[in-house]
Amino acid sequence: MGICRYLFVAQIGHLRQGGTLRSSLRWSAMTSLALALVVTGPAAAEAKPAPVEKNGNTTTVARTSDGRAITNEAVAREVAAFWTPQRMASAVDLDIAKPAGATEAPSRATKPDGPAGSVAPVQPRVASRDGVGIQLNESATVGKVYFTTPNGGTASCSASAVASGKARLVMTAGHCVHQGAGGQWYSNWQFVPRYRDGARPFGTFVAYQLAARTAWINSSSYDEDMAIAIMHNGGNWGLKVVETVGGHGMRWNWGYSVPLMTALGYPSNLGGGESQYFCQSGTWHAGAQQIRMYCNMTYGSSGGPWLQEYNDQNGLGFINSVVSHGDNPGNGQFDGPYFDNDIKSLYDFVEGLSPA
Repeated sequence: MGICRYLFVAQIGHLRQGGTLRSSLRWSAMTSLALALVVTGPAAAEAKPAPVEKNGNTTTVARTSDGRAITNEAVAREVAAFWTPQRMASAVDLDIAKPAGATEAPSRATKPDGPAGSVAPVQPRVASRDGVGIQLNESATVGKVYFTTPNGGTASCSASAVASGKARLVMTAGHCVHQGAGGQWYSNWQFVPRYRDGARPFGTFVAYQLAARTAWINSSSYDEDMAIAIMHNGGNWGLKVVETVGGHGMRWNWGYSVPLMTALGYPSNLGGGESQYFCQSGTWHAGAQQIRMYCNMTYGSSGGPWLQEYNDQNGLGFINSVVSHGDNPGNGQFDGPYFDNDIKSLYDFVEGLSPA
């Protein structure tokens, strides 16, 4: 059995580092926050372009909480300015409990639906300029994402940069960009690579476009709880996100059973969501089109990568799933979508939409 490096803390409420009380509110990906922690501007009254759907993938332009499209650097800077340290500190870590009504495909044979494929990881252009240096088991490509919810609250997840020719992609869970069936897209979406205790060593990156599998958006299918965001240039050097921090590779159709997988994320039950943690375990078929591994990270780790061949000397590996949910979070295991042809379809779709 793989074990997590850090002991599980059997509590939901916890203190943030520095003594500030962190909210212990939990919420489901299928529902809105029970309490709005930060109130933003009113929803825009004007009509908005409908999201685009193709080959089982759906995308929409990223927006501010008052409905403006984040299609230029000026609006992106407004979003970055919105995320003050106080707002980031008050963001609720997204619940990874599996809500009632979430769907799964009927169980199928535990075999790939096509040939195995890979995208190779890439090194950053500014590896020696972050002022932090290499940290064991703390990948620069992994960070926290912050967003506002339709009722005006703020929330957070985990995510990671993924290698691509256009160097703009960040991968996370579907429920970290959209509420699922009957819900809406999140707004003010921002990625902070290698966030730690309020520090942003590489700066921040604001989303230009959000995309998820249509089965998540229409049916809350946990088999396809995956998403990719296209990011504006940003960070401390005004570069693309993968140029700045590097990008994990990606693998699909590698089977349900992997001898060793490393999951990274920002769980609220370990470190208060203020630093990156990891677990290592083999994986196995969890039913339907999902895989499972041993790990006791909980709320806030949603969207964090599951990595094959993780190298803790350069912080890179091959994403083979993302943290999705647990039937009983903190019980020592959680599930992620099996990466088959669906993730390759989403990746190709988003890379095709990404600006050069």
